Amino acid sequence: MVSRRAPRRGLVLGAGGVLGSAWMIGALRAYEDATGIDVRTMDMVVGTSAGAVLAALIGTGTGVETMVNSEYGRPLFGDPVLDYTRLGSALPPRPRMRIGSRRLLAASARHPRSVTPLVALVSLLPQGRGTLAAIGELVSAADSTVPTRPAWVKPWIVAMDYDTGTRVVFGSPGAPRASLAEAVMASCAIPSWYAPVMIGGRPYVDGGTRSPASVDVLTDAGLDEALVLAPACSVALDQPRGALARLERQMRRWATRVVMREAELLRSAGTKVTVICPGPADLAVIGANVMDLSRRREVFETSLQTSAAALALPDAADGPLAAAG
Repeated sequence: MVSRRAPRRGLVLGAGGVLGSAWMIGALRAYEDATGIDVRTMDMVVGTSAGAVLAALIGTGTGVETMVNSEYGRPLFGDPVLDYTRLGSALPPRPRMRIGSRRLLAASARHPRSVTPLVALVSLLPQGRGTLAAIGELVSAADSTVPTRPAWVKPWIVAMDYDTGTRVVFGSPGAPRASLAEAVMASCAIPSWYAPVMIGGRPYVDGGTRSPASVDVLTDAGLDEALVLAPACSVALDQPRGALARLERQMRRWATRVVMREAELLRSAGTKVTVICPGPADLAVIGANVMDLSRRREVFETSLQTSAAALALPDAADGPLAAAG
């Protein structure tokens, strides 16, 4: 009797701020409950910005149950705590009065078709002052556990070279050398909010400036299945009244188009792709500011329900889904 090969699975965790992180933890819990699959056993994990933090924790052996305990404020002794209060307030500090990246601005002017409008914009934004030391310390602490732990998957962490606008996938073959903590901080460095992270003498910023999730980096990975959690996207949008919320929903439309186009590339490579993103019920609690910590618990608990409902749909593995609700 010929034994069947276990399917090769991938996990993509996208950008979405501190509320996107809470939403993804709820979705991960719903996925594990629905499938019985421990996400730490995934063959490949890709993380961008907020998703980079979770990808790093998964890669260092931190289970979803530990993340859930942190959301409820009851971590076990020795568990990493996702304390986003150390990142500052829900609004960015006053930026420096200097252009974000003169080199990227010059490259954008010389070759305007080589960069997206968003990449060109972030070259003009003033440099941020915020620090991501707390994120680096969290990842370093998780990465320094006892050496006898199981060999979990090494995550790929997405950032952008702030001089060239090039997407860099730390951890992938041929990528610049960086510690896991450095790569995650670079991936989280929102332009004009946080200072660029220097690695090997080069500045890096948030990978979400190139793509909300970078699903397409897995096209040649030979995966059978992939789960994509994209908190910056929404297939079904609500109709908020506030101007800031309406602008945020416009950004979601752009992000959704990018992620769905990348997901189709992965499907064309023979991978069954499930994309889950926030639906109207999630957006109602997320609001207009994805960095608003006061909403984190409610976003997490809403995602537990909406993501479970989305995964229970009959066509959950056939196309993009808004989290049900």
